Amino acid sequence: MTEHDYEDLGLVAGLEIHQQLDTETKLFCNCPTELREPEEAERRFTRFLHPTKSELGELDEAALEESRVEREFEYLAYDTTCLVEDDDEPPHRLDAEAREVVLEIAQLLDMDVVDQAHVMRKIVVDGSNTSGFQRSTLMASDGEISTSEGAVGIEDLMLEEESAQRVEERDEGVLYSLDRLGIPLVEIGTKPDIRSPEQAREAAEQIGMLLRSTGKVKRGLGTIRQDVNISIAEGARVEVKGVQSLDDIDDLVENEVHRQVRLLEIRDELRERDAAVGDVVDVTDTFADTESGVIKSALESGGKVTAVPLYGFDGLVGAEIQPDRRLGTELSDHAKRHGAGGIFHTDELPAYGVTDEEVAALREAVGAGEEDAVAIVAADPETADLAIEAAAERAETALEGVPEETRGANEDGTTRYLRPLPGAARMYPETDVPPVEPDPSEVETPELLTEKVERYQDEYGLDAGLAEQVAYGERMSLFEQAVESGVDATLAAGTVESTVTELRRDDVPVENLRDDHFLGTLELVEDGETAKGNVGEVLTALAESPDLTAAEAVEQEGLGSADEDEVRGAVVEVVERNAEQVEEEGMQAFSGLMGEAMGALGGKADGDTVSELLREEIQKRA
Repeated sequence: MTEHDYEDLGLVAGLEIHQQLDTETKLFCNCPTELREPEEAERRFTRFLHPTKSELGELDEAALEESRVEREFEYLAYDTTCLVEDDDEPPHRLDAEAREVVLEIAQLLDMDVVDQAHVMRKIVVDGSNTSGFQRSTLMASDGEISTSEGAVGIEDLMLEEESAQRVEERDEGVLYSLDRLGIPLVEIGTKPDIRSPEQAREAAEQIGMLLRSTGKVKRGLGTIRQDVNISIAEGARVEVKGVQSLDDIDDLVENEVHRQVRLLEIRDELRERDAAVGDVVDVTDTFADTESGVIKSALESGGKVTAVPLYGFDGLVGAEIQPDRRLGTELSDHAKRHGAGGIFHTDELPAYGVTDEEVAALREAVGAGEEDAVAIVAADPETADLAIEAAAERAETALEGVPEETRGANEDGTTRYLRPLPGAARMYPETDVPPVEPDPSEVETPELLTEKVERYQDEYGLDAGLAEQVAYGERMSLFEQAVESGVDATLAAGTVESTVTELRRDDVPVENLRDDHFLGTLELVEDGETAKGNVGEVLTALAESPDLTAAEAVEQEGLGSADEDEVRGAVVEVVERNAEQVEEEGMQAFSGLMGEAMGALGGKADGDTVSELLREEIQKRA
């Protein structure tokens, strides 16, 4: 792919970071914030959602387009699902714990907290909220972070409710799970200060580090999402939603810049050719005897084939604009929004069972010449009409250049069309939740993760690598809790990082381990109730039987510690059994006898204790 001069192109980008908070309860009710398996659902219900006008009587364009696609939304409810989540009861007051975490984040981002926070409704009719809108609250504004390429301003900090979790896409709609709906979520929006793909990634990493510094954000896949707003001077603002990994951000910005550059090049070529989009034509008769599986299947089901001539578009519908994505892919994305499987176009035909003769007949049917292209849709009559009109509208915008729109991030760093950019008409006040007056003086500024790394080295003697692993790891708060209770820092750090990693590699279900499992196991080691070397075995037993306590797991596995007399007795027995070797080799016999002594004790003693007693006994006889 061509390398671009981003400064010359006038690249402007901004980020929206969405991070779930790790609070006990949801934002507007007292339900827990734990995710459930769909199989645990106890009931289901269905909704059809439609857009409503704003206070000024306006309809949001994005919501309006979504409503044109008639879809049924089914929701999975659990034993923890309440009437607020069902949208059968007004929301409660803003969760106090979530408000506190947001104030900590505001301080880390050097932001000005609002005097009074008002909850707003944001229209969302894609089914991701049972109410048809998402509740959102501005908490702070005007902050800043530093990057190696300069400062990036922070526009706003919002406290929002998370959407329902998409479980299954269906022909008639979507199945959602209500376990995620309402989890507190912060949205951090930067100013459009980003000027390169690398700076976009660095800014996202910096914000991510600040969020994790609170120790109160959820971790794991899906708990943080990045949206990226991207434009170039002659292009248009495009919002790319749902970037799951920081590793994808720079590639995504690079690919979107390339897409806009290519669309501008295609626009210029189309204008040079005096290109135009024709009227939609029913070409069902042209394919009456087709052997194309897709088209034949549609016709046998009572469907039809619609076409649109694209005058002057020959060779450009198939032009690549992103890796493995073409202008035709853009037209297809719009058609798919209306239920079609996609489009065929003459830049790729004959193919898919469509013959040369059928292509020639198609061109004749719509009045297309050799310099023209034709796009077709085969589907049920209503879908075929809507889908080909959507593809034609997208072809029209190709004559103008780059359309403003919302796009979705693909796993390969490319993007796909989702919907038009939303406007201000989607926001209006939430009258069921009273405003709050945040007080930043009630919270302390959290210690940065970078500062924790230094402290762990200075205060606890951890090496730099382990200190960084623990500080940036998912169990940082657990480590600090263990150390505060008197557990050796090196033991605690090694357990929550190295030991867990080893167990995961051995397919131990470590996701079943709770904080009390770790703390209980570590405290038993500190109290001499089990040996350090047994930590992995105890945690394995707890992972496989989560209802056990650490003490019960130690007893079940026979991992209790021997007292000093028992350890010394076992050591003396090993030395006496190998008396001749000890007399001949002296301390050189230590290594072999150490393994034998540890084996004799069966994990009931720490290696340090056994080593010390063994050295004493060898020295007596050497």
